[in-house]
Amino acid sequence: MPRPIFKTINQTQTQSILNVNQQQNTKSLQQMDKMKFERLLRQPRSKKYVQAICKLDAGGHVHNQEKINEILNTIKNELPEVMLPDILIGYVAICCLGCPYEVHTLSISGSIIKHYKEGEPLPDGMEKARSIAIRGGYAFIEVYTDCCRAVSSDGTVSVIRT
Repeated sequence: MPRPIFKTINQTQTQSILNVNQQQNTKSLQQMDKMKFERLLRQPRSKKYVQAICKLDAGGHVHNQEKINEILNTIKNELPEVMLPDILIGYVAICCLGCPYEVHTLSISGSIIKHYKEGEPLPDGMEKARSIAIRGGYAFIEVYTDCCRAVSSDGTVSVIRT
């Protein structure tokens, strides 16, 4: 009796093969989405966005919630695809108030603008951006859960993996 060319597959084997293919497709889509997302976050920032973040050190924003909300709306308009509380932790920039202040932050989750003294620890994983801000050369640092994105005054973005 001749052997069959095709092996017959039962229902459970078929389902198992389909599940593996579906998992591979889902993983591939997630990788493509991540690549697209990375490309989006590497794009230069607008002049309006850079100016809004740079105004943080001008003073008056600490006690003026309306100004803080204005800045947060500018951020949301610039990065609408970013789930802000999930990925973007906040911003760190060098502080121009003078001694003893070193850097200031804007926390996305708490909408808090605070100035930090030299050696005073930064909250919520923002400490990794302090040395980048102090070194200078950037208008501010966007602090994400997985990296920092240093933004120049012209809007150019440099990704710094930590």
